[in-house]
Amino acid sequence: MTDEPSGFAAATLIGESFAGSGPNAAHLNVVVGRKGGPVETAWMTSLATPRAGHVPFLVTLRPNLPVKPATLFVNKADVRGERHETLTWGAAQAGVAAGIAQAVTEDLVPAGEVDELLVIAAVWVNWTADDETAVFENNLRATFQAVLNAVRGLPEVDEVVAGAGEPWNAYFRAR
Repeated sequence: MTDEPSGFAAATLIGESFAGSGPNAAHLNVVVGRKGGPVETAWMTSLATPRAGHVPFLVTLRPNLPVKPATLFVNKADVRGERHETLTWGAAQAGVAAGIAQAVTEDLVPAGEVDELLVIAAVWVNWTADDETAVFENNLRATFQAVLNAVRGLPEVDEVVAGAGEPWNAYFRAR
């Protein structure tokens, strides 16, 4: 028997995903790591240091039912106005919760390890988002895909090298 952590998350894993289009699209970054390591330090520090417009909170499937592994929702866009707050703390948060639960259900995150792991989800909700169903669904898909990418170490370096000559995103195309 070894003292090394077992399972997929012996080290810090990082994943990214974008789902949807327009103002209701979701952009997610996730960091997954073990309790007692640097991810726990970042998790606790972020939770303990909210700032204007950014209030990290524990992701829940419903009140009094936090997801496992414990997931910290960190909003990348400062909350602006009641509608944006509702979409961020409501639909986007519920989508992240559903995406994490799906990752456990589909064994991307082993159920036997959830109590030893922590996730930080950095979540973008556009200030002009207006469709809570789309925000929910896009955040669910983006969360699940970001966890999948983290667990599988995606993208492969060959894919990054192949795409290096033509960078683009929803706001910019180089060529």
